[in-house]
Amino acid sequence: MIDLDATIIRTKADKQDAAPTYKRTYGHHPLLAMCAETDEVLAGMLRPGNAGANCAEDHVVVLRDAIDQLPVRWRAGHDRGDADGVQHRILVRADSAGASHWLAEECVERNCEFSLGYQVDERVRDGVIAVPTGCWHPAVDADGGRRDGAEVVELTCFVNLDAWPEGTRLIVRRERPHPGAQLSLFDTVEGFRHTAFITNQPDADVAALELRQRQRARAENVIRDAKATGLANLPFDDIVNNEVWMQLCFTAHDLLAWSQRIGCTGQLRRATPKTIRHRFLHIAAHITPNGRRLHLDHHWPWTQALLDAINRVRTAFTAAATPTTAQAAL
Repeated sequence: MIDLDATIIRTKADKQDAAPTYKRTYGHHPLLAMCAETDEVLAGMLRPGNAGANCAEDHVVVLRDAIDQLPVRWRAGHDRGDADGVQHRILVRADSAGASHWLAEECVERNCEFSLGYQVDERVRDGVIAVPTGCWHPAVDADGGRRDGAEVVELTCFVNLDAWPEGTRLIVRRERPHPGAQLSLFDTVEGFRHTAFITNQPDADVAALELRQRQRARAENVIRDAKATGLANLPFDDIVNNEVWMQLCFTAHDLLAWSQRIGCTGQLRRATPKTIRHRFLHIAAHITPNGRRLHLDHHWPWTQALLDAINRVRTAFTAAATPTTAQAAL
């Protein structure tokens, strides 16, 4: 799954391409593509602060760059115009800002499935009203249990989707609003908060499709972690050097994400870069004069956890570097 999302980086006015943002701040508005399974940042585009969140051209370019970063066996069959040869399914997810005909058609052209947030407009509201009460299905959580106060329904037959690629479906979720939720007048009258998305996935379980789209919120955590590894600060005045800086931040983030995934266990596997920096990277140590051996502070509470993580990463690296019997025979 490839998630597309944009974020705002506040900078000073003297930086190249810095501009006012829609949040009444000043800076840049980069667009990122992330791999949901590994929390990697696959590609990014550093844009001016006034760049539109719904710029279809930027979404298409970043999606192309993200697919080019995938391993060969995952990328097979997903180039433009490929008629066959798909070995792995790819799902492209975005919020309502990414719901453009151009992006949806690009996904179809690349043999990718899409799941895009959809604006709850008048047609969707009319469809919600027309749906019989018994047609709503309980929403589910990640553990498979029922989500309290939430239901989903497919509105494909109630809303005209002819302008979208063939096979596009419209799914709506309604949920009891939590305190502080921003509600429209329609939500206030109905007593539910409504969200919608379109997809061309053929799965029959609409609750599972809605859960898959809701889990796209994980992209916000990836953006937060990328900012914690340097993306929040663009140190240079010219755009070229800041673009290089952005790519280095993505590299640092991806290395940290894979190190946690391979070497850490428990809560540390999902810890933020700030926590990893405090517990692992700031451990006091000294080097012996003769043997040049690094001795860590054994009084630090997380020293043993760091040593275990290093051993796991070293074991995984050794296993990956050692050819198997079949490879040696070839």
